[in-house]
Amino acid sequence: MSQPLIRVENLKVHFPVRRGLPWQRRTEWVKAVDGLSFSIQPGETLGLVGESGCGKSTTGRAILQLEQPTAGDVYFEDTELTTSKSESLRRQRQKMQMIFQDPYASLNPRMTVGSIVGEPMAVHKLAQGQEKRDRVHHILDTVGLSPQHYHRYPHEFSGGQRQRVVIARALAADPDFIVGDEPIAALDVSIQAQVVNLLQSLQQEFGLTYLFIAHDLSVVRHIADRVAVMYLGKLMELADRVSLYEDPLHPYTQALLSAVPIPDPKLEAKRERIILQGDVPSPLHPPKGCCFHTRCPAVMPECRQDPEPAFREVRPGHHVACHLVD
Repeated sequence: MSQPLIRVENLKVHFPVRRGLPWQRRTEWVKAVDGLSFSIQPGETLGLVGESGCGKSTTGRAILQLEQPTAGDVYFEDTELTTSKSESLRRQRQKMQMIFQDPYASLNPRMTVGSIVGEPMAVHKLAQGQEKRDRVHHILDTVGLSPQHYHRYPHEFSGGQRQRVVIARALAADPDFIVGDEPIAALDVSIQAQVVNLLQSLQQEFGLTYLFIAHDLSVVRHIADRVAVMYLGKLMELADRVSLYEDPLHPYTQALLSAVPIPDPKLEAKRERIILQGDVPSPLHPPKGCCFHTRCPAVMPECRQDPEPAFREVRPGHHVACHLVD
């Protein structure tokens, strides 16, 4: 395999909980991301899935250093980002961009589309004047918008068009790596397929590498080369798309996939649905041992005891953290 474009080693993001006056002393930590390790190859799409609040978005933001990691290392090519100085990190950020979830909140309502898409070019000194204007027109056309939209404001567009503007802004810096933080979650179902197909065509045209964060496992199966499953700030399973969907090893992954509808009514009627009991534990006080043992239908005594199961490779390219596969 080639050198990974992104390499994450033991990434942790813990948020302090402060209580008491007048000094607001820190009393506890919210362990949003708790020891993730994975890599992404050039030109690959890694899907990151899991329940709400499991730390997916925080992981994406921490990789781009929009959220300061508590511990761990993030490498972009050969550059370690967590210790990079501000000017060095600024240069690296040209190659790393983000597509945010909400196209209504991520665009400045006081800026025209031309200014929004052209701003990364000005910040990174990629183009100016007529050259910048021409490049903005070309990017708008590439994402399926008319160059005539150059002088319009975000409120004049639909949700799908706004997300295309967000994608165009990400492309304007000529990046190598893009984090898509649930980029289709706020869109109508009829528009979601168009945006996913657009992202795939842009990947082929520009050689992009994606971290695609999503809830919809059907969409992830369509776009991702490999899939990582998160629960309570930790990775439960990581495998290529075919292996994970056809033969999931972790009980949590099995439960998630059992919730994905099957178009064939006969197969859907025969399928066994796995219903998880209880609620997700608080990241303030995660359970000892395996963090999933409080809801696992196949829990064993050793699952409740420290140490937690190691995240290891059990088959070529297939990693899992579960005592069941020992």
